[in-house]
Amino acid sequence: MNAPIVFDHDQKGWRLDKAQQAVGTQYELPGLWLSAEEIHALLTMQHLLSNLDAGGLLGPHIAPLMGRLNQLLGAGAGAKASAELALRIRVQTVGARRLHVPNFQAVGSALLRRQRLSIQYQGRGRDGAQDHVREVSPQRLIHYRSNWYLDGWCHWREGLRSFALDAIQSIRVLDRPAIEVPGGELDSVLGAGYGIFSGREVQWATLRFTAERARWVAAESWHPTQRGRFEADGRYVLELPYADPRELVMDILRHLPEVEVLGPASLAKEVEKKVRAALEKMAAGSSGEPATCHHEAQ
Repeated sequence: MNAPIVFDHDQKGWRLDKAQQAVGTQYELPGLWLSAEEIHALLTMQHLLSNLDAGGLLGPHIAPLMGRLNQLLGAGAGAKASAELALRIRVQTVGARRLHVPNFQAVGSALLRRQRLSIQYQGRGRDGAQDHVREVSPQRLIHYRSNWYLDGWCHWREGLRSFALDAIQSIRVLDRPAIEVPGGELDSVLGAGYGIFSGREVQWATLRFTAERARWVAAESWHPTQRGRFEADGRYVLELPYADPRELVMDILRHLPEVEVLGPASLAKEVEKKVRAALEKMAAGSSGEPATCHHEAQ
């Protein structure tokens, strides 16, 4: 902190060296000097983080700061501020998954120290029938739709993969350096498509929303490279890339019947299959009889 200190053998401790100070000047160690408004802003941010932190990853580390800020406000004022935050600010997180804190800490440590990981991973996709032990070179952490994912080079698959942190059953940091993958390659393989699904073969979807729904969709960001335009009648056309249709189909279904898929035909067919399957299940549930499925197997 650039403090002019010297060791005092007589006092057996450190003290400020007056010889290094100009006459009439004083030195003060830097402290936490904040106005009441700044403290309230920090307390608000802490409250937001605590509520967004569904996995309990940040809470233990933020708690000391919360205590210090309350202390600066004063015992009575600090308690009142905390109570007001809980009463006045509410954060609702939907779809977040709980994480194992040790797993998150191990991933973060290996990521920054550039070391490989050995993970026991239970995939939820087509290969999710059994666990696999994989050696992974971590590249970056992604926070997407209230959940955490690790982008890394899978030495078992010999390719880039994205791993959901909550699907990691066990983890171990290895004493081997991680290989480096250029950021451009990460983006081209894992970031070019739509959502969390990756792939190099990217197609462009064209969606058209009704004039009423356009007022909301036009203000939303579906993909960094999306393109949108209003038509003369107020309808909104959105174009965006995707490599795997699964997540895009789910988002399209949320907007039915105010959206139509103009292309490609394969994407429109996927949406139609999901709608037909849902209608068949609903019909079967209301009649009490199993429905006959005519759509292709998923």
